[in-house]
Amino acid sequence: MNRHKRKGLMWFRADLRTVDNTALSSACSRSDEVHAIFIATPMQWHEHHVAPIQIDFIRRRLVVLSEQLAALGIPLSVIEVADFDAVPDAILSFANEQQIDHVYCNKQYEWNEIQRDHHVGQCLLNNQIKFSAFDDQCVIPPGDVLTQKGDPYKVFTPFRREWIKVYRQKDQAPLPRIEPKQSVSDHSSSVNPVSPLTLEGLLTLTYPTVDSMAWPVDEEAIRQRLLMFCEDKVRDYHEDRDTPSIDGTSRLSPYLATGMLSPRQCIAALQPFFPDGIVEDKQGPFCWLNEIIWREFYRHLMVAFPAISRNQPFQPWSRRLPWLSDEALLAAWQQGRTGFPIVDAAMRQLLHTGWMHNRLRMITASFLTKDLLIHWQVGEQWFSRHLIDGDLASNNGGWQWASSTGTDAQPYFRVFNPTTQGEKVDPKGEFIRTWVHELQDVPDKYIHQPHAWPEAVQGNVLLDYPLPIVDHKQARVRAIDIFKTAKEMHQDTAT
Repeated sequence: MNRHKRKGLMWFRADLRTVDNTALSSACSRSDEVHAIFIATPMQWHEHHVAPIQIDFIRRRLVVLSEQLAALGIPLSVIEVADFDAVPDAILSFANEQQIDHVYCNKQYEWNEIQRDHHVGQCLLNNQIKFSAFDDQCVIPPGDVLTQKGDPYKVFTPFRREWIKVYRQKDQAPLPRIEPKQSVSDHSSSVNPVSPLTLEGLLTLTYPTVDSMAWPVDEEAIRQRLLMFCEDKVRDYHEDRDTPSIDGTSRLSPYLATGMLSPRQCIAALQPFFPDGIVEDKQGPFCWLNEIIWREFYRHLMVAFPAISRNQPFQPWSRRLPWLSDEALLAAWQQGRTGFPIVDAAMRQLLHTGWMHNRLRMITASFLTKDLLIHWQVGEQWFSRHLIDGDLASNNGGWQWASSTGTDAQPYFRVFNPTTQGEKVDPKGEFIRTWVHELQDVPDKYIHQPHAWPEAVQGNVLLDYPLPIVDHKQARVRAIDIFKTAKEMHQDTAT
C-alpha cells in the first residue's frame, strides 16, 4: 500500500526569498510535494497606506521568486482578494483544490496580521488542515529578550545588552539552502509557475504602482549589495552614516522590509570581514549591527504592546497633546517647500526616490511634530505611502521616537534645529543642491539660510524658493511648553 503523499503549501508574505526562509525550509523538509502562494490584498494595502513603489518592488520580486521556486519544483500562484477578511476562504479554497494537508508561513507581528493569521488557522483546523507559523523576521524571536523579572524591555540600551547575550547563547546561522526534490512536471497541470506577464497584469490592475527599477530584485544583485557594503563601507559606517551626500549607508532596508533578505543573512555576511563585530564598541561594524538590533527592538515592542500597531502612542500622557491641523503647513512639508533647505531636500528625495536617509527621517519628523505641531501619525502615514522600505514597526518606532511619544524616545524638550542640523550633516550643501535646484547658485556660507544671502535679497535670485514657514526659535519654545503642560496634566490626573 502506498503511503499518503504529504502536500504542503508555503504562504509567502513579507519573506520573499527561498534562502534562509524558516517556513519554506520546514515545508520542504516535511512534505513530499510543495506548492506556494502569495495573496494580494489591494484594499488592505490601501487601508495600511502601502506605497505604490513598494508594491511595484514586490511585484517584480515575485517574478524572480517564481523562477527560483520553479527551480526547486515548487509552483507559485498569486491570488488577489480584497482584504484580510477574504484571506481564510481563499487559502482554504486553494488548499482543497490542491489537496493540501499542511499550510506553512512565517509570523507577522502587526495586530491586523496577527488577527488574520488566527482566523486562517481556525478555518484550516476546522477543515482538518494543519497550520504552522514560524518566527523568522527577527534574529531573536519576540519574547526571548526579557528583563530578569520576565518583562519586555522598554529602553533600547539594556535590550541591546540582553539581545547580544541571548544571541551568543544560540545558533543564529542562516538555514542551509533548499535542495530540489521534485520537478515541476510532477505537479498537476492546473497549477503553473507564475510568469512575469501574468504577474504584472494581476498586480497592477487594482493598485497603483510607481517604478522601482532603481532597486534590483534578483538574488545575485541583492547578495552583492550586502557583501560590498560589508567589505567596503561598514568600516566607516559610524562616521559616514549621518552624511546624506555620502553613500555611506547599506540601503538594504527595502530588502529587509519585504523579506528579500533576512537579518540573519546580514550578520552572517558581516562576520567573515569583522569576526569581532558583535563586540560593543563605537566602530562601524557594531554601529551597523546596532541598527539591526533597533529593528528587532521595535518588533519585540509591537508584540509586547499591541496598541502600538493600533494607532496608539506608547506614552499615555501624549494623548493630551493639542496637535494642530494646518493643511497649508502640512502641504509645504510634504512637498519640500518649508524654506528650511535640509528639510526640503529630504522631503523631495522621498518624493522622487521612495527612500530617505535615516538621519533626515529624524530631522523631518522632528520638524513636523515639534516645529509645526502636526500629529506624528500624519507624518507616519505620509512616509508609509511613499517609502519603498515601508515597515510598520520601524516607521512607527521612528516617528514616535522623534515626536517624544514612544518608548525610549527623544525627550520632549529636545527639539532639532533644522538649520544647525543641516550645517552638521550637509556642511557644504551638496545634498541640498542635489534636490533643491533653486539653491544651486547659493554659496556654501548661506546654503542653510539662503534668504540671508545679500545677493538673494538684492537680485531676487531666490524668488522660487519660499521663506521659512515658521520661526524655529518661537516654535521650539511653543512645543516645549505644550509638551510640558500635557505631561504635567497627565501626572496630576494620575495622582
